[in-house]
Amino acid sequence: MIQSEHRPTSRVLDILELLSSTSDGYTLTEIADAIGTPKSTIFPVIHTMNQRDFISISKQTSKYIIGINTFAVGSSYLQNLNSLNFIKEEMKHIVDKSFETCQLGILDKGDVLYIAKIDSLEPIRLISSVGKRLPAYCTALGKALLCDYSISDLKTLYSNGLKSYAKNTITNLNVLHNQLVNIHESNIALECEESTNHIKCIAIPVRKDNKIVLAISVTIPIFRETPEKIELITKLLVQAKNKIELLFNSLNIDINASTLLT
Repeated sequence: MIQSEHRPTSRVLDILELLSSTSDGYTLTEIADAIGTPKSTIFPVIHTMNQRDFISISKQTSKYIIGINTFAVGSSYLQNLNSLNFIKEEMKHIVDKSFETCQLGILDKGDVLYIAKIDSLEPIRLISSVGKRLPAYCTALGKALLCDYSISDLKTLYSNGLKSYAKNTITNLNVLHNQLVNIHESNIALECEESTNHIKCIAIPVRKDNKIVLAISVTIPIFRETPEKIELITKLLVQAKNKIELLFNSLNIDINASTLLT
């Protein structure tokens, strides 16, 4: 029999997950609003976590941030975990919450190389495989990876032009570049039936030292798309991006194709 979650424990974990997704921190009111719990309910939880150094109060902002004991627990966990496995755990969380397939890709010349995938349990879902390549310009993952490219970079990368793969594939470099400029600003890439008919993708770039090193996407059959699902997936991707970037940059982990593929 599947047991329901223990609510007090869930609140502790919700607080830790929330604070781990940002280095800026949150006030008590912001934490209560974010996890949907009254301030009076979580105040004693916050007080105890602060006393035990699992969270702390920033001297600069007076907001709650991750504490040294949480870092110590996480560091011991990371000693036995490589970078790709950490990212896969975040991808699994996205799939568990969204019920849609999550994929990880890196840029290899003008293509996206898919290096990890967590499948949805839905009977109707995207069929793809790790090791697959697709032109970056016609996928959400690829657009996320290309969003820092200039128009001259794109002309060099795709010197033979853009081939059509599905009914909405962009085949004009200027149109592609205009989209990439918007993605650079929003950090969210969208693609609808540009590489595969009846499929929509949302992706987000992940940076290390301000350089895009990988991207994560969620794929949705169009018939399951709703505004609520798009909002949820976008939120999950942003949370995953923040956690992964915080890990990469705070621990100065060297991220490149060879470290991710080993």
